[in-house]
Amino acid sequence: MKHLLPITLRINGEIHDVLVPPWRTLLEVLRESLGLTGTKRSCQEGQCGTCTVLIDGKPINSCLYLAIEAQGRDILTIEGLSKADAHLHQIQKSFVQKGGIQCGFCTPGLVLATKALLIDNPDPSEDEIREAIVGHLCRCTGYFQIVEAIQDAAREMARQGSG
Repeated sequence: MKHLLPITLRINGEIHDVLVPPWRTLLEVLRESLGLTGTKRSCQEGQCGTCTVLIDGKPINSCLYLAIEAQGRDILTIEGLSKADAHLHQIQKSFVQKGGIQCGFCTPGLVLATKALLIDNPDPSEDEIREAIVGHLCRCTGYFQIVEAIQDAAREMARQGSG
């Protein structure tokens, strides 16, 4: 097929060589080419947060980010968050324990946004938490439980000295 570009992506610490059209989004490559379906597709307009992944530690909407732009960067998806030890990351544990998930559709994006927040600010205020999750839509839990889960994750990660 013509108009395919060879690109190399570093995702969750692993190198992936793929052929993509130049207009293909990172979301499409993750889900359709690499089978990393934890990153969800929803609005396709960067408004809902379900497609959030971390690039070089910063949250981005992968539905708006071209795959070719991700070359040479560190990409973290929900699949890679706890990959090293095969246990849930503390953020994921806190979301479960505090009722911050229901259907789970928005959860991967919220968990990764939380990871980015806690990298930059290990002890965020409630207002800082709410600001960090602006643009993440949850139709099931409401945001009280999500904020509570993020506060719990911050406390537990500080107590464990982990990131």
